[in-house]
Amino acid sequence: MPERIQKVLSRLGLGSRRQIEDWIREGKININKRPAQIGDHISAGDRVYLNGKQVKLSDLDTVERRVIMYYKNEGEICSRNDPEHKDSVFDHLPKLTNARWISIGRLDLNTCGLLLFTTDGELANRLMHPSFEIEREYAARVLGEVPEKAIENMLHGVESEGDILKFDQVRDAGGEGANHWYHVILHQGRYREVRRLWESQDIKVSRLKRVRYGSISLPRSLRLGQWKDLEADEIKSLMDLTGMEPEPEKKTESVKPLKPAGLRKKKTVYGKRPKQSHRR
Repeated sequence: MPERIQKVLSRLGLGSRRQIEDWIREGKININKRPAQIGDHISAGDRVYLNGKQVKLSDLDTVERRVIMYYKNEGEICSRNDPEHKDSVFDHLPKLTNARWISIGRLDLNTCGLLLFTTDGELANRLMHPSFEIEREYAARVLGEVPEKAIENMLHGVESEGDILKFDQVRDAGGEGANHWYHVILHQGRYREVRRLWESQDIKVSRLKRVRYGSISLPRSLRLGQWKDLEADEIKSLMDLTGMEPEPEKKTESVKPLKPAGLRKKKTVYGKRPKQSHRR
């Protein structure tokens, strides 16, 4: 049965639906020797070309849905090509033969922590789509304790560069000396949103680390620069958040990580814990 070209190519791991739509607008995709249009449907008998190279639609039945977690270091970029920054997270991921890694969200240059990658473009698209309100949790190190009024402001919402930004939860995670840790939870993925919220209260973040994306938390056993395959039940938990139907998965070999130091235990919690949304 014919399916939308964005859906088919994203399932092949060539990119997210949004990225594929951009390629269509830029004239990079052709169907049967004619330029593709957004909304076109394709089937196994069609010949599809991306940048002049034919896409093997037969690979759709052989591409395995795979999801990995990666512990990003500061100074690494989340794009494949950037002349100004040579160290890309994609350089540290396992090689694929008939698929392509798609990043589920990004982290800025100076933020470390959990990144998820998948070969399934449909899963990546859903996990990033605002309608599913997938939670992100960060550990932020700031100078000194934060006034309760500032926390109330960030929970209520502040305006920044035309956007209304807010945390769903702020948790005091302790600290020693001048440095203090807070864990924050939000369900949006706007550019530098966590830093912008703290900066709106004249508070500087000296270190920022993502520790959770949806149902997946960064394990203490994973070290900077290491990746690890998600188990079948972990992948299913991500699919459940977006309403996707599970499929049988093949067993993949994962990297055996070493154990780094972790953060201090949680203390005071501000705000109510939001529930994960399953609606689109």
